[in-house]
Amino acid sequence: MSKIKTAYETILQGIGEDLQRDGLQKTPERAAKAMEFLTHGYNQTIEEVLNNAVFESDSEEMVIVRNIEMYSLCEHHLLPFIGKCHVAYLPSGKVIGLSKIARIVDMYARRLQIQENMTKQIADAVSDVTGGLGVGVIVEAQHMCMMMRGVGKQNSSMTTSSMLGRFRSDINTRNEFLNLVKA
Repeated sequence: MSKIKTAYETILQGIGEDLQRDGLQKTPERAAKAMEFLTHGYNQTIEEVLNNAVFESDSEEMVIVRNIEMYSLCEHHLLPFIGKCHVAYLPSGKVIGLSKIARIVDMYARRLQIQENMTKQIADAVSDVTGGLGVGVIVEAQHMCMMMRGVGKQNSSMTTSSMLGRFRSDINTRNEFLNLVKA
């Protein structure tokens, strides 16, 4: 953490702030702790996140977890993007614990990211751990780099999707997912 703290000290001095000012005296340390938390996905593995919560199941019906809150940092500006993620898969002999889907989303969101890559990473991970017949992931997010700076478009949002297996090849499966996400 000392490297991150030192970097924040340099940034604050670089913008002309006084590190001895009452409100800033512990800011580099607090900011370093916050950055470590916001990027703790780098320190996680899929095995740790799953914690053996993969179970045999006869279910062949679509499993959907909607509206998973996600918070990430844009790798281009280090500004937040915030939104929700919808994940679905078609089991093929096994299912994963419900909370594990949200934890997979968090693991990838808690890294410096672009939304397009994160969406695919989540889909690939769910596909790998379930061995399912297909996976669908949709991420809807607002990007502070677009809202707070640059073009300054306050009501803009971005939607990305990744469709694997039957979600890509079978229009009925894809439409079922899209309709259930809208419900």
